[in-house]
Amino acid sequence: MSALALLADSPGLFIGTCFVLGLAIGSFLNVVIYRLPVMLERQWREECAGLDRESTTAHVSSEPPFNLVVPRSACPHCKAPIGALENIPVLSWLVLRGRCRHCRAPISARYPLVECLTGILSAVVAWHFGYGWAAAAGLVLTWFLIALACIDIDHQLLPDCLTLPLLWLGLLVSLLGTPVPGAAIPVTLPISVTGAMGGYASLWSVYHLFRLVTGKEGMGYGDFKLFAALGAWLGWQMLLPVILIAAVVGAITGIVTLTLKRQHHGTPIPFGPFLAGAGWLMLLLGPGVLGRYLSFFHS
Repeated sequence: MSALALLADSPGLFIGTCFVLGLAIGSFLNVVIYRLPVMLERQWREECAGLDRESTTAHVSSEPPFNLVVPRSACPHCKAPIGALENIPVLSWLVLRGRCRHCRAPISARYPLVECLTGILSAVVAWHFGYGWAAAAGLVLTWFLIALACIDIDHQLLPDCLTLPLLWLGLLVSLLGTPVPGAAIPVTLPISVTGAMGGYASLWSVYHLFRLVTGKEGMGYGDFKLFAALGAWLGWQMLLPVILIAAVVGAITGIVTLTLKRQHHGTPIPFGPFLAGAGWLMLLLGPGVLGRYLSFFHS
C-alpha cells in the first residue's frame, strides 16, 4: 500500500501527519513573519535611494543579502548560528528551556507558540475535511492567514506579496472546485469573483466614508485585499458573517486592551488578525451557518 493510500484509509494517521507537517510549516512561518517585513523595508529604502542616482550604488552595496534563505538563522543576541538540532519545532525550545545554547539569552516563547498553533489548526482542518484536495486547500489558506495575522500584529502591515497570491489562489481553487464539501452553496468561480469584488469594495467604501466623516484613516488597504481574498475563498455569502465576527471581536478586544494598558482611544489596533480569525472559522463553520440561515426561507 502506498503512503497516499495509507493516509486516505487512516483518518488518524492523516490528522497526525498534518499536525507534524503543521509544526514544520509553523517553523518556516516564524521565518516569514520575522524576515518578510525586514525585506520589504529594505526594498522600500532601496527604492527611495534610487530616486537619487548618486546614492543608489552605495546604498545597495552596503546592504548584505537578506531573504527567506540568506543569511542562516542565528541567535539575535550572540549571533551564533542555529544548528539543525536546535531548530526542531517546539522540541528544541523545550530541551533548551527557552534559551540560546551558546549565550543562554532567552528565546521568545512566540516561536513554539506559532509552531503549536500551526500544527493544531492544521490538524483541525485535516479532521474537518478528511483526506483530499479540500484539506490541502484549507491547509494553504490556514498557513497564509497565520502569517498575515502575526505580521499585522507586529507591524500593522498586510504585505501584498501574501494577500494578492492568496486572492489568486482562492479564485483558482474555485475554478477547480469548492474547498468546502457539502456547502449550502458551492463556491463556483462566479461566486468567488463576486466575493473578491464585494470584499474589497465594501471595506474600501467604509474606509473612505470614515475618512470623509472623521478626517482620519480607520484601516489600511491591506485589510481590503485580505477581505477580498477571503471573499474569493469562501464566496460572497460569507462576507457578512466574517465582517460581523471580526468587527465585534475586534471591538471588544480593542476596548479591553486599551483599558488595561490605559492607552488613548486613538491608538491603532490591527484589524487583520480579526479578519483572518473570522475567515478561518467560517472556512469550517460557514456551510452550517449558511445552511441554517437559508433554511428559514425554505420552511
